[in-house]
Amino acid sequence: MAPQNPGGRANQKLRTRTAILQAAAELMRTGREMTMPAVARAALVSEATAYRYFPDLASLLQEAMAGQWPTPAQALRSVAGSRDPVERIAAATEHLFRTVLSHQGATRAMIAATITRPAAISARPAMRVGLIDYALAPLDDTLGATDPAALAQLKRDLTVVISAEALFTLTDLCGLDPDAAVASAVHTATALTRAALPG
Repeated sequence: MAPQNPGGRANQKLRTRTAILQAAAELMRTGREMTMPAVARAALVSEATAYRYFPDLASLLQEAMAGQWPTPAQALRSVAGSRDPVERIAAATEHLFRTVLSHQGATRAMIAATITRPAAISARPAMRVGLIDYALAPLDDTLGATDPAALAQLKRDLTVVISAEALFTLTDLCGLDPDAAVASAVHTATALTRAALPG
């Protein structure tokens, strides 16, 4: 009888898991619809095998997305020297919307998962929150010092506008093309920010 080789099995499992994650990450970057069967095909494994490693698409995407996104400072490098929160919020809005547009399939799949299973909301990357906090950092010593409740409200308002859900509302429901959707969101986000600035 041949000796057992648990190390070999463990290595094979790791290779299979890595192949599934890499396939998911590559499909994400295409922007196409994300499904577990599509990921399994790209990874050259059966759908059943993919589900053995990841119980659902949301958990697979959460892990595949890890480390894929730039930090807020990297994302907003173009306005790093600006202290104007309006200019910085415009850049944050544009960055988030362009990122979502290039990863539409994965983003839609994550939104669908969190709508049908609200407990899974923690699986979604909170990219918008980091971008908003970083973009509004110049207000920490002004509005944040004099009226912290107003700054907190502005951030909440902006999380509604600077979001994948807002993008899909503008494209799917309002029928805007992607560039017009980005421009509309930038207009709204900058108007909210400008209105909140101390006189």
